[in-house]
Amino acid sequence: MDSYINANLRLSANQSVAGKTHWISPSNLALIKYWGKYGRQLPCNPSISFTLDTAVTETMLQYKSRTTTAESIELDFQFDGKPNEPFRAKLLKFLDSIKDIFPFIAQLHFDIQSSNSFPHSAGIASSASSMSALAICLCTIERTLFGTLSEEKDFYKKASYIARLGSGSACRSVYPTMAVWGETPEVADSSNLFAVPYEAQLHPIFHDFKDDILIVSKGEKSVSSTAGHGLMEGNIFAENRYAQARTRFANLQVALQKGDLEAFGQITENEALTLHALMMTSEPSYILMRPNTLAQIELLRAFRKDTGHPVYFSLDAGPNLHLLYPANIASPVRDFIQSELLPLCEDNKMIADQVGKGPRAVVYK
Repeated sequence: MDSYINANLRLSANQSVAGKTHWISPSNLALIKYWGKYGRQLPCNPSISFTLDTAVTETMLQYKSRTTTAESIELDFQFDGKPNEPFRAKLLKFLDSIKDIFPFIAQLHFDIQSSNSFPHSAGIASSASSMSALAICLCTIERTLFGTLSEEKDFYKKASYIARLGSGSACRSVYPTMAVWGETPEVADSSNLFAVPYEAQLHPIFHDFKDDILIVSKGEKSVSSTAGHGLMEGNIFAENRYAQARTRFANLQVALQKGDLEAFGQITENEALTLHALMMTSEPSYILMRPNTLAQIELLRAFRKDTGHPVYFSLDAGPNLHLLYPANIASPVRDFIQSELLPLCEDNKMIADQVGKGPRAVVYK
């Protein structure tokens, strides 16, 4: 389906409704990076990501019928218990852009309360968790009010489609364990319009993989991901990058299915460094890694060489290092993190995360 535009998702003139939906949705860590887009949030290359477990956004959306017939959006919004006008403005723009998909948006008053379990805008894909949570809430309202999306597959497919319109990487967060976004011959039913689950193809060793996020800096990024994507349009390495990503995707898929940790690690680390190299070669150029990011990478590589433990790193669009490793070596890796890497983190802060089970509803008894 190329479009979910549906004029029938509109309340009748005398219909009065009220309700609440509450979801917790995770961030995700791309192994093959999505960096560069075209059209309306469409990717220039396929990407694949681990769904996280601890780094989440919790969103409660209350709704009720409006007393006016204006087409403008009525929205009260709080982030971490406080009004946040920049976030509210962003949500208003997004909700207005999808009124053709959910016409009932203009008929309801929304009260949204949202919070993150991790620093916002520090490079842990906060837009992925927040926009996926909102998309799932909206699909839940549709299902409740109109009886549609009764099949789980249809529900999450549409949620992924909607999440993509808010933030490209968000479309991957609606699925557990691992997801693929972007059309590629290696994955059946893959699409640029929504993500597809990849859990079934994955070697068991990756199902409980650890992702310890080392918070080098909690500060907001100097250049947003949205701006970074835009700068790819003038990057002279862009087309070669997209071809490289497709080749790496095919190679990583083999490693993920076979449980080849060495190949997995090599590709994953190269992808992380390529992402930041693209930032450095943009015009204007910018650098999101910090000196302590590089210091941690050097220490990690020395630890891996000395011990032989298969622990690898990745980076999102920010300075904070993700350490990826199988659960069976958690004890020595955590000891290493505690003694060598935490002192290089802001306030000795780390998020001990792992591959997760995807979004979950908060149920009230």
